[in-house]
Amino acid sequence: MPDITLSGVVKHYGGGGRAAVQDLDLTIPDGSFTCLLGPSGCGKTTTLRMIAGLEQPTRGEITVGDRVLDSVERGIYVPPEKRDMGLVFQNYALWPHLTVLGNTEFGLRMRKVPAERRKARAKEALEKVHVAECMDRYPSQLSGGQQQRVALARMLAVDPDVLLLDEPLSNLDARLRLEMRTELKRIHEETRATVVFVTHDQMEAMTMATHIAVMSEGELQQVAPPMEMYERPVNRFVAEFVGSPPMNIVGIGEGEPDGVAGSLLRYVAEHAGVGRPGCAGIRPEALKLARSRDDVPEGAWSDEAVIETVLPTGSSWTVQLRVLDTEMFAVTHESPEAEPGDRLHCWARPARLHLFGRDGSRMDAWDDAAAPVQKAAS
Repeated sequence: MPDITLSGVVKHYGGGGRAAVQDLDLTIPDGSFTCLLGPSGCGKTTTLRMIAGLEQPTRGEITVGDRVLDSVERGIYVPPEKRDMGLVFQNYALWPHLTVLGNTEFGLRMRKVPAERRKARAKEALEKVHVAECMDRYPSQLSGGQQQRVALARMLAVDPDVLLLDEPLSNLDARLRLEMRTELKRIHEETRATVVFVTHDQMEAMTMATHIAVMSEGELQQVAPPMEMYERPVNRFVAEFVGSPPMNIVGIGEGEPDGVAGSLLRYVAEHAGVGRPGCAGIRPEALKLARSRDDVPEGAWSDEAVIETVLPTGSSWTVQLRVLDTEMFAVTHESPEAEPGDRLHCWARPARLHLFGRDGSRMDAWDDAAAPVQKAAS
């Protein structure tokens, strides 16, 4: 299937308030695994439902290649059943009176596929998601993870060109979510279908997606591959939303600030090729700890810090620090060998400092040759 393109898409639900989706320009590449990521109420599910045809835009167009699916201005609307897209809801929506096999072949039955071919395709889909041994059971006899796999199998059986997934893993426990992330990624690699996945979980987006589209209050903030978005967030919202623990943000403010803000401002003024930032950000894993200033690499930003809490997670340690007047977090994969109350130095390399203007937009401080960061790019 060609690229899916949303051009100037607006969705109002009436009442005169803010649009649920505002001036959305987004291209979903053919064969990509694109995650729509953002907090609750940001417009990601509304966007998915418009792509599926369950909602109609108030304004704008949705096209697949040269085929127009939605255009209010041109009076075009293609109903969901004619879009060749498969949709999986958060609540699975399995028929309780049908067996697993019956649920899986339901879409094929509606398309009047012959019985023998229908059963063969349903069994093949169940094998892909590793629940073929449950085909004679009913949904009530399955675990939550198994029900989710059946819902996926039902969608795969009709072999749609586009898979639309609306937070399908949110009802699963942590272990099942991990299993299903692996399954979804494997299925995408095998089928090469275009996947559009809605989630508020940035870990799901980072681990599965080839492209992430971050939304906030109905507006698209940034579109990029996962690591590009993580390493070069286009604005402060993306920087804080993507990452766990979230990025440490220090507001610079006006005048001559004290504490960490003043320390960072002086460092930026001396080392960075930009004007005065509105705030600076440091990811927890980029914030390093040193016993003395002599252990801080030359040219790095550093300041004194006091250990407040050390939180072991098994594979890493999250360290809560009081850096002058500001609380910050560091993540290390080696034991910090420090106790609450210990005094040391924290530091970060210049390229790991993220600077943002007063409007929240990114400032490229450390690489003058880098192209200007765009608000959103597809």
